[in-house]
Amino acid sequence: MYTGCSFLIFVLRDKTNWNFRCLILKNRVMQKVNHLRIRLVAIILVLSFFSGITDSCKKISDGPVTNEVIIEGMAFSPATITVTHGTTITWKNNDSVDHTVSSNIGLFDSGTINPAGTYSRVFTMTGTFPYRCTIHPSMTGTVIVN
Repeated sequence: MYTGCSFLIFVLRDKTNWNFRCLILKNRVMQKVNHLRIRLVAIILVLSFFSGITDSCKKISDGPVTNEVIIEGMAFSPATITVTHGTTITWKNNDSVDHTVSSNIGLFDSGTINPAGTYSRVFTMTGTFPYRCTIHPSMTGTVIVN
């Protein structure tokens, strides 16, 4: 197998101009290689840009609900949540025991939330609303509605 300049010498059999012709061929090959590199880099940049967009979309749609309170480890997390009026908050019971979400002043009461159960409520009034679990009174939380 012949490669590089030796192939040119074999094919052309021109010993006086072989260096010049070899340089021309090398320049053409390098130009094509450089064009391919530029195209490859451009394709990688475009693909990485679009994959970044889809990743950010996934994060928005697949991420945890921001208006969600998790009941776990005998606690509400977050213990205080701040929302705007008209927002729905969902409590999700990840504990292995029953809980409730009950307003301290009687504005809302979830009743018993079984393990893996949820309770949702729309907050239409502004204010600060402390709540507790009536089964486990040491579990407390606060909803702040702006």
